[in-house]
Amino acid sequence: MKPGSVRQEIPDGQQRGLYVVVHATGAKGFAVRYRFGGRSRRLVLQGGLTLAQARKTAADAMFQLQQGVDPAAEKAKAKTEQRTADSLATVCEAFFKREGGKIRSAKDYQRDLDRLVFPALGKRPIASIKRREIVRLLDTIEDNNGPSAAESVLAVIRRIMNWHAVRDDDFRSPIVRGMTRRKSSEHARSRILTDDEIRALWRAADGMQGPFGHYCKFLLLTAARRNEAAHMRWQEIVGTDWHLPSARNKTKTDLTRPLSAKALQVLAEVPRIAGSDYVFSAHGGRLGGMTRRKKEIDEASGVTGWTLHDLRRTARSLMARAGVPSEHAERTLGHIIRGVEGVYDRHSYRAEMLIAYEKLSTLIGQIVDPQPNVVPMAR
Repeated sequence: MKPGSVRQEIPDGQQRGLYVVVHATGAKGFAVRYRFGGRSRRLVLQGGLTLAQARKTAADAMFQLQQGVDPAAEKAKAKTEQRTADSLATVCEAFFKREGGKIRSAKDYQRDLDRLVFPALGKRPIASIKRREIVRLLDTIEDNNGPSAAESVLAVIRRIMNWHAVRDDDFRSPIVRGMTRRKSSEHARSRILTDDEIRALWRAADGMQGPFGHYCKFLLLTAARRNEAAHMRWQEIVGTDWHLPSARNKTKTDLTRPLSAKALQVLAEVPRIAGSDYVFSAHGGRLGGMTRRKKEIDEASGVTGWTLHDLRRTARSLMARAGVPSEHAERTLGHIIRGVEGVYDRHSYRAEMLIAYEKLSTLIGQIVDPQPNVVPMAR
């Protein structure tokens, strides 16, 4: 059968209603012609069928017709139902149901999707979402919530779409290389705050309303990760110790941090919300609005170009400056100790960590409130 200048439909000699469709380009396919409700109808069969498969599909369609069902309308209905089943929100739900237990930040990812992605794209069939739509969404998130939030959303969407592509014969992820919001060199930061910046930031934190100023000071005094402190609950504070459960620790191990007197003082000054379990809370829930709050403290202090994670790096550097041994400082950060030492050394290091924190606290106090190096002479 040779292609012609126009599209042709040749009836099959063995199966009633089946036609071989030959396009002008030479491409071939199958369709079923029939009448339903007094009107001529056509059902286009899926591509790639052999003649035997097309005859079987056409026979099934004609059987539906005998049962009073319009085969073309039934196919369209099934296609619509499939698109609804494969909406972005539904695929995300299936992903977290199957993979969520393996992901430490699964709840954070779900919250970002609910807040930043689903209002725009959640009901859309995942296969219909175009690359340009994702780019526009990331632009909006970056403008309103910062590049870190956009980068986090891109990471989780990429992961979910790649997961779905493995399970769907036809889906191809629209995400490609180059869509990242930050250069790879920006992920490996080396920024630490100078003494002048620490002093300005501390004083700005003292003047802030709400919990964010206390939160920043607590990060600097404990070298904790951002979310470790932001999601901290009052029941994790036992006596003068902060017990970080393994479920909230990046290393998946329990971590006990003995708090310095100055860190305990910061906690005592945090405004408490009645009925809330969270230590740093503005309205009863977890501390949010980080981008907006950080802009406020930037403007109040005049310190720019820093991130909340830089406080952790600054605290570690201050410990070294205060003479804290490296092996003790690393344990305050909650890092896993590698090698033979990590396997055989089962000492808790609580006393050593407390000394490290007190040395850090003392140095921060000297930076924040420097005393003149003047000794009065006796008459």
